[in-house]
Amino acid sequence: MLALIAVGEAEALPPWEATRLSCRTEHEPLHPPISQKINLQPELSFRHFSYTTTLMGILQGNCALGNWRSQSSILPVSHGNTSSIVKPVPPAFIGAPVENSKAFFTKDLALFGVLKTALAPFERVKLLMQNQNHLIKSSQLPKPYNGILDCFARTIRNEGVLSLWRGYTAMTLADVSLKVMRFAIFRYALSREDIQWTYPRLLVLDSVVIVTNQLLFYPFLYAGARMATDVKAIGSTGNWQFNGIVDVFRKTLKSDGIAGLYRGFNIRLAEFGMMGAVSAGLKPWKQHYSSLLQNNVFSRHMVKFGFGICANMAIYPLDTVNKRMMMTSGAVKYKSTRQAIAQIMKTEGLKSFYSGAGAEILSCAVYKGTVLLIIYVADVIRAAKEKNDYCSRSTMEGSLRQMTRH
Repeated sequence: MLALIAVGEAEALPPWEATRLSCRTEHEPLHPPISQKINLQPELSFRHFSYTTTLMGILQGNCALGNWRSQSSILPVSHGNTSSIVKPVPPAFIGAPVENSKAFFTKDLALFGVLKTALAPFERVKLLMQNQNHLIKSSQLPKPYNGILDCFARTIRNEGVLSLWRGYTAMTLADVSLKVMRFAIFRYALSREDIQWTYPRLLVLDSVVIVTNQLLFYPFLYAGARMATDVKAIGSTGNWQFNGIVDVFRKTLKSDGIAGLYRGFNIRLAEFGMMGAVSAGLKPWKQHYSSLLQNNVFSRHMVKFGFGICANMAIYPLDTVNKRMMMTSGAVKYKSTRQAIAQIMKTEGLKSFYSGAGAEILSCAVYKGTVLLIIYVADVIRAAKEKNDYCSRSTMEGSLRQMTRH
């Protein structure tokens, strides 16, 4: 049936497009377009980019691990049964010419780094606005910001353009480490043919990876947040409190000990769990509306973006509490997460939990737009290359026919 549809559509297309359509229809699972190969989950929050990509991709059988079961010939079943085990892959899939998983992951990681670098200024503005009440109370900020543009303008005026990337290195290291650990551990675990990877087992494995990674790299996330919220309010004559990652570690260990580097750790883990639960709850609705718009790529991505923002805003208060608890290292501390929530609610109101949310939404929008642009440009380049290849083959065949006639 698909072959008949492909033939019917190919008749109305240029020869090179007809060839490309026929190839993609016949080998759809083996040669997906770039929009399927770039498995970046752009509908999710950029902050939680590295959390859901691998696990959800594995459960759907299309993650960045590529053909992680092309040798063992099994893929997980994801038909709603939480105890489903893996099922055999069709024989045609085994040994198929799919891209190497390591090479694909390297490209995925490189693209992630580019996006992270481009969006770092939005991340710092979000952190400044999210914690501005604390900065004002501690006399680090003379007055509140009057919106995203005012925060950008004052930061550039007082600290320079490059200060927008302050704390970027530490936070990127924390995010990249999680992606690398999850890829390596999942790749090894799923190569074990003696283990039946049920849905619960994958969730347990993913949870262990996340907790282990956070135990190792949470201090870098803490250092990045402290550097990003370190304000030089009086121009070039002012000094920053921290002069780098090592300086953050040294001063925190001196004032608070090792516990200071893990301030807000428990709420961070709750943030991961909440994002997973909310994303799973919204997934059926997202799939429903995406299927209704399957012929409109832009609208489909906008639906995913909308659901991603909803999920992000649902857990944003937890992120605010996490960052506010980080800020108390070296100062008066909250006795517990519950006290932190109660104190913020009492002194600043519910609105304070969503401070900086506008910058977060803008960051997600820029991220989504960048991904769509990359997808579009890659598809255009691929189509142009296939057109040139077709024209070259046609020219060569014409020359050969003329030589044969003579």
